Amino acid sequence: MDYFSRPTLSGDRVTLEPLAKSHAADLAIAVADGALWKTWYATHIASPEKMGSDVETRLDHFAARLSVPWAIVDRRSERAVGITTYLNIEPANRRLEIGSTWLGRASQRTGINTEAKLLLLTHAFESLDCIAVEFRTHWHNLQSRAAVARLGAKQDGVLRNHKVWPDGTLRDTVVFSVIDGEWPTVKQSLVQRLAGHA
Repeated sequence: MDYFSRPTLSGDRVTLEPLAKSHAADLAIAVADGALWKTWYATHIASPEKMGSDVETRLDHFAARLSVPWAIVDRRSERAVGITTYLNIEPANRRLEIGSTWLGRASQRTGINTEAKLLLLTHAFESLDCIAVEFRTHWHNLQSRAAVARLGAKQDGVLRNHKVWPDGTLRDTVVFSVIDGEWPTVKQSLVQRLAGHA
């Protein structure tokens, strides 16, 4: 059980491929859809012009065993439409965080995010034997908070004044998690939700 392995994870609509430099061009197009990098609370999203260097930075973090990044590939178009990552990886405590995730605007609310999370959670609980998987988001990112709650994660709490943003503002971080005992029910719920997107 190597928490830093990056298998390709495939579903009906989505393939999570190990992030590579070759994904940068598709990702630059995807991020331009809706100008996601301009959202003030989404500082981890690169602009189209900076996508190549962002991918390189993510790969450097992977090489340093700080995170495990995947490209989210829409199987219908065979194009990368976003990124998702395992973060705060703690093999000794059998836990990790799913985060630093974004999707191009056209791919949102299509079932792509739901299936990507199902693939990542299945890998975490059933291959890596995790006992807890966390999700963290900005207090003001209401869309992300609602999406995490829809996955079946429960709110653990709020880390107040948790991060100082580049512009000097402070981020309150909302922490959610799914624990191993909840996973079978969460999985069943995600499968049922995906059936509605078929």
